[in-house]
Amino acid sequence: MAAARALGAREPDPAARNPDYLAERLLGDTARYDLDLPVIHALAGSYDEAMENFEIAGTVCAMIVRARFIDETLERAVAAGAKQLLILGAGFDSHAYRFESLLRDIAVYEVDQPGTQAWKRERVAAVVGAVPGNLRYVAVDFATEDLGTVLRRQGYDFSQRTFVIMEGVTMYLDEPALRRTFELLATHPAGSSVVFDFVSSVLLDMIRGMNLSVLPPQARAFAERFLHLTRDEPWQFGFPFRAERKFLEELGFAAGEILPVRGDDAVRRYLTRADGTRVGREMPVNMPTPPTEAAREQAEALAYRIAEAFVPLRH
Repeated sequence: MAAARALGAREPDPAARNPDYLAERLLGDTARYDLDLPVIHALAGSYDEAMENFEIAGTVCAMIVRARFIDETLERAVAAGAKQLLILGAGFDSHAYRFESLLRDIAVYEVDQPGTQAWKRERVAAVVGAVPGNLRYVAVDFATEDLGTVLRRQGYDFSQRTFVIMEGVTMYLDEPALRRTFELLATHPAGSSVVFDFVSSVLLDMIRGMNLSVLPPQARAFAERFLHLTRDEPWQFGFPFRAERKFLEELGFAAGEILPVRGDDAVRRYLTRADGTRVGREMPVNMPTPPTEAAREQAEALAYRIAEAFVPLRH
């Protein structure tokens, strides 16, 4: 995902560029990661040539939408009075460094597994140098440690209005872990919010029952790479289809915007250049023309989405 953000940051038009200009520098030498992925190999070549590949373009465009949506919600949250930024599963997240000025009066906490965070800190030291004084790195072994306890030990204050980023996290949690995480986040004061991406239970069921032999070659290659990447960390949870808002209410949140990352609105807002052309190419979708109701429902069920949810006022 960092490689896709890095490629998207090469888009010439700022109206449709991925704003994460630090992604490529934080990655460093991609040979170190020993990953045979088109999006990583593409960093060594031309941006325009890379974006002719459906798989690469689809991933790059999804990351442009995701990054810009998160950046906008972060800016709104700070303007609305957030006093803390919590980044769960931070990975190569760059918000603490890209938004250093905006966040100067905000306590920032980056949370991740110890090994991942150690490498991230090494790369930050090489690229950024001294980290902002308001940033705290919090290493958590999610299998054995309680997130709330570890955060409090690091000075985190659950009584403060907070903005939470959960980018590329929800699908890797099982349902009990996801519920515990959201219920913990819901203990923040009203107006606190969380931005997260997710897939539906329908898509998860499809992945689990996927028959690679019936897929066309290009789709099969993509599916095989995805299954290999998630072999040791499989996707475990999908939100209930067409019941996402109700599910969030059960966890203590009121749903705000839910945006299909590949939908027309996302393309208009985030992937359209100043001259009206759109960034990248999408993999062809087999849908009848005009689309049937069943085809539309299937496309909706398989959509990858990003959303914001708020802690509501409690009466």
